[in-house]
Amino acid sequence: MPTTARTVLFHEIGGPEVLSIEDVPVPDPGPGQVAVRVEALGLNRAEALFRSGTYYYQPTLPASRLGYEASGVVEAVGEGVTELAVGDPVMTGPGIEMSAQGVYAERVVLPETSVLPRPASVDAVTGAASWLTYTTAYGALLETAGLKPGDHVLITGASSGVGTAAIQVARRIGAIPLATTRTEAKRQGLLDVGAAEVIVSEGGAETVAKEVRRITGGRGVEVIFDAIGGPGFRPLADALAQGGSVVAYGWLDRRPAEIPWNWPFTIHTYANLILTATPAGRRRSTAFLNAGLSDRGFRPVIAEVFEGLDRIRDAHRLMESNRHTGKIVVRI
Repeated sequence: MPTTARTVLFHEIGGPEVLSIEDVPVPDPGPGQVAVRVEALGLNRAEALFRSGTYYYQPTLPASRLGYEASGVVEAVGEGVTELAVGDPVMTGPGIEMSAQGVYAERVVLPETSVLPRPASVDAVTGAASWLTYTTAYGALLETAGLKPGDHVLITGASSGVGTAAIQVARRIGAIPLATTRTEAKRQGLLDVGAAEVIVSEGGAETVAKEVRRITGGRGVEVIFDAIGGPGFRPLADALAQGGSVVAYGWLDRRPAEIPWNWPFTIHTYANLILTATPAGRRRSTAFLNAGLSDRGFRPVIAEVFEGLDRIRDAHRLMESNRHTGKIVVRI
């Protein structure tokens, strides 16, 4: 196995321009570790926040790594690893601390708990676009909110990778996904993914809530899956059915959010790394994901594939432009 790998690092917080590509030593895997040759990277909003110093934990500088999500092939395993073998197709994600273990690299060595099997029928680009989005939607909607067949779910920021995955997860169990987007241009793409209705949110949360009430005959939705927060959080909850649930999983609007007044309802906050930190959570979420990937019920929406690690800055620029729908992938 090569002793170095081209790796994305940053030495100060800032925009995409702070990212550099450097040769970094790659050790042999120790006990309980797996070496992976990376074939593709899936970008997430969390990585832009981490790079800019606005994520919920801070990078260790200088020479911080970056990235949660990669797809590749096992090159070597350390002592005690029994669930994975050389040549296995895999995905990464759970339990990664980005400064030390970020996966933006040609090769990575990770704890076996951070490396998951990828179905042999699933190509590397699809694998890189899948793990975080679908397991987040699964954990938030099914395990946390208890979404059931026939329920309506309102998905805000639905053109994101998690949003498009949430539409498909809701459809898979027989729930009815209503999607919001800021621009009319993304309406048809969300309908094509499986949204039952698309609401353009340029009129604000009050307008969204009124439209949801109209669509549901005045009842409201059983679940709101919210990526935005901020001042719109309170009026958005007027879209909830009595006794419904809000799952807040993001804070795209970092201004304070008020607790809604239309009780009774339940507010949950969701962090995917809590679910996937446990063996049982990894088992359930991975089984759900791989079943959907294997039978093609899950079709990750890929906005663009950039060729080569040298395009990482361009990929981050696209992510920050908010012009895309779905996941951005860099093929190594």
